[in-house]
Amino acid sequence: MPKPRSEMYAPASPFSRPIPSAGSRSLSGVYRQVGVETSVSGATPHELVKLLLNGYFDALAEAKGALAAGSIEIKGRALSRAIRIVEEGLKCSLDTTMGGEVAQNLNMLYGYISLRLTHANLKNDVAAIDECVQLMTPIREAWQGIASQANTAQIHKEVVA
Repeated sequence: MPKPRSEMYAPASPFSRPIPSAGSRSLSGVYRQVGVETSVSGATPHELVKLLLNGYFDALAEAKGALAAGSIEIKGRALSRAIRIVEEGLKCSLDTTMGGEVAQNLNMLYGYISLRLTHANLKNDVAAIDECVQLMTPIREAWQGIASQANTAQIHKEVVA
């Protein structure tokens, strides 16, 4: 009997999953879920992208661990989650008109990453996962640098006012 459509695909990120029933996950997992949902509800657009990036890297780490343990099902769910984060979170949030060349380049990079993660899923290719980690690491670092600059500017603005 086929699974219902809503269960066929992994959620785009850890914070988009419904809270599980009591028997399906530990209580600490439920508390972590609530913490993530709270972070999302009060997040700025910059913080939301940061959460997506963190979810992406967490999913890839989970996929690599699952491959090492021989758990193909968990690997598949983790890579599907990473792909959805890239496609439905990061790529869809790009404004290629206003963002110009940078947004267009990110759009192409995200498309390539999605293809490589699909390949990694189909072929159990750890090297492809590692490549995707390496490709997104500079994006994550740049995003963290933007946050530092924004925080410094806000502090300066408050002191001057």
